[in-house]
Amino acid sequence: MTQILIDLVTDYTLRTVALGSAALGLVSGALGCFAVLRRQSLLGDAISHAALPGIVLAFLLTGSKTPLVLVLGAALAGWAAALLVMLVVKTTRIKPDAALGLVLSTFFGFGLLLMSIAQRSAGAAQAGLDRFLFGQAASLVGSDLVTMAVLGGVVLILLLVLWKELKLLAFDPDFLVALGLPVRSLDVLLTTLLVVAIVIGLQTVGVVLMSAMLIAPAAAARQWTDRLGRMVLLAGLFGALSGLCGAVLSSIVPHLPTGPTIVLCVTTLTVVSLLGAPHRGLIAVWLRQQRGRRRLQRDAVLADLYHLAAQHAQPDRAPHSARVLRAMGTPAGLNRTLAHLTGEGLVRRTSDGRWRLTLAGVAAGRRLVTEGPTPADREDRS
Repeated sequence: MTQILIDLVTDYTLRTVALGSAALGLVSGALGCFAVLRRQSLLGDAISHAALPGIVLAFLLTGSKTPLVLVLGAALAGWAAALLVMLVVKTTRIKPDAALGLVLSTFFGFGLLLMSIAQRSAGAAQAGLDRFLFGQAASLVGSDLVTMAVLGGVVLILLLVLWKELKLLAFDPDFLVALGLPVRSLDVLLTTLLVVAIVIGLQTVGVVLMSAMLIAPAAAARQWTDRLGRMVLLAGLFGALSGLCGAVLSSIVPHLPTGPTIVLCVTTLTVVSLLGAPHRGLIAVWLRQQRGRRRLQRDAVLADLYHLAAQHAQPDRAPHSARVLRAMGTPAGLNRTLAHLTGEGLVRRTSDGRWRLTLAGVAAGRRLVTEGPTPADREDRS
């Protein structure tokens, strides 16, 4: 670990790749929250795949290998694809998901066609177009890092300046209309920010994998909080951490590509969040369901015992056998439930193996029958 920290400071290549990957994760994670909340997760996939023909056209038209020129072409193509999706949805009966899939496949297929043409042109092999397909983070240099930092900084600043408007756009666009704010312009602006976040990561993780950097950190962060501000912060942190870990792992393991490793890291974080988040995680949900089921069984047994005991003058001195409880339709796990009620001091087993309510059990059973489950019980069951 100490050597890794030293390498992060002293090794130029590792430092550049790690900083670039972390910056990419921070920006894409923060903006991806809005795509996830607006149920436009496929939009990032469409924009990233649509960027490919822009990259190839920029090279064919200019002959330049400068990353800034290629990224500019990617941005224009991605932006055009996003606007085309909005236009198709607005002017036709095609659903948004169908429009996204149509634009994604069309632009990506056109990009592959242009790429095959570029392969035959002089200098195409040296242009580095293939690295935009699957990413080549090791090729990042200081100027690329500066470009990513500047563009990412502009995106984050605009996100902070327009925080309230974008928040309303994500949750209640009708209220924006009522306030007289330009909803369409804000929608285009948010899409433009997504385009910028995507194109700055194409060289690192590539066209194919970039959508994962946009969606996975936001999906992971959503499991941990219900507040937008915390979600954006967590998504940015998860994205940055994944970029840093992916860069470090690819430097440790020989011939391990950085881009796919970063995506695997962020996917691992997402899986851990889906399973282990304290409120929305699958494990937490399963545990709540088990508590609710046990609480339901406990209430059913307690209510049955009370109904039987209430027929006697002294309810706390009227024992009944487990066979009677089963005949009343008591759910499975009767012995375990009776043991739990005994531990709570609500029932007691007699010397002949039958069960009776204690005074506390009579009071609890009466309350359960007359008032119903408590709010805590209902929350456990939900």
